[in-house]
Amino acid sequence: DHPMCGSEGKSSGGRHPCSEKGIIAKGYKTRNPKKKSSKLIIRRRK
Repeated sequence: DHPMCGSEGKSSGGRHPCSEKGIIAKGYKTRNPKKKSSKLIIRRRK
């Protein structure tokens, strides 16, 4: 079996795509909201 449930046949979903460390890869905010400089960031970088 594959770690993301990529096998053929009956499979009940899988895991979310994540890095080797287990941090979710797609759309997960990694910045700490308690940082003092977080309120200085108004708009995200495109």
